[in-house]
Amino acid sequence: MSIIISANLNGIRSAAKKGFFAWMSKQDADVVCVQELKAQAPDMTPELLAPPGYRGYFHYAEKKGYSGVGLYCRTKPDAVVVGFGNAEFDAEGRYVQCDFGNLSVISVYCPSGSSSEERQQAKFRFMEVFLPHLEDLSKSGREIVICGDWNIAHMEIDLKNWKSNQKNSGFLPEERAWLSRVFDELKLVDVFRRIDSRAEQYTWWSNRGQAWAKNVGWRIDYHVATAGMAGKAKAVGIYKDERFSDHAPLTIEYTE
Repeated sequence: MSIIISANLNGIRSAAKKGFFAWMSKQDADVVCVQELKAQAPDMTPELLAPPGYRGYFHYAEKKGYSGVGLYCRTKPDAVVVGFGNAEFDAEGRYVQCDFGNLSVISVYCPSGSSSEERQQAKFRFMEVFLPHLEDLSKSGREIVICGDWNIAHMEIDLKNWKSNQKNSGFLPEERAWLSRVFDELKLVDVFRRIDSRAEQYTWWSNRGQAWAKNVGWRIDYHVATAGMAGKAKAVGIYKDERFSDHAPLTIEYTE
């Protein structure tokens, strides 16, 4: 049994203060993928670098207090890949991959376009350059699990107010079509949806208004996997009993 968790922390130091690592220590996870560190190497304490039982591998953004991803691994990986070979987005700290035998587990933080039109155009550029990388992964013959915040809700079921968000970043027709290509053309699998087809299963809630209390959310955090790995998924869970961030951790159990 392998347990893999994905969690956007919206600041690793903030999430630590809110109890994320205490919770993580009880999950018996093999790999924990984290996004939006909002920290750089000098900010990382020994506890953040290597919580008990784990060793962390990170990709920091050059800009302070911005982006950044990591993986906490219980077993030392055979290889670690930091960045996916694109100068613009590797500078933003968006990708780290750990290989274990024939399995690659990846933590990714796709750009958000909600803050400005400039950032939306950057998001489109990311989508354009990341798709060929995903294609290479899908054709590599390896089993792949890509965990993270993709900043796109795929279908109407994946956000509460889909009608009023069709012109907003995260639910634009071209973003949704791109994610459909990931699933339909590259044959990668939205593992959560393979198991849980229920509505109102969200992983992110705005801090505005009563979004959390009223469960007015979006499902933008995913495990995207090759078919072989997706076929091993047996249980999924979104943890909402505590709030470490504006996202909730997404846990999936895979059989060996």
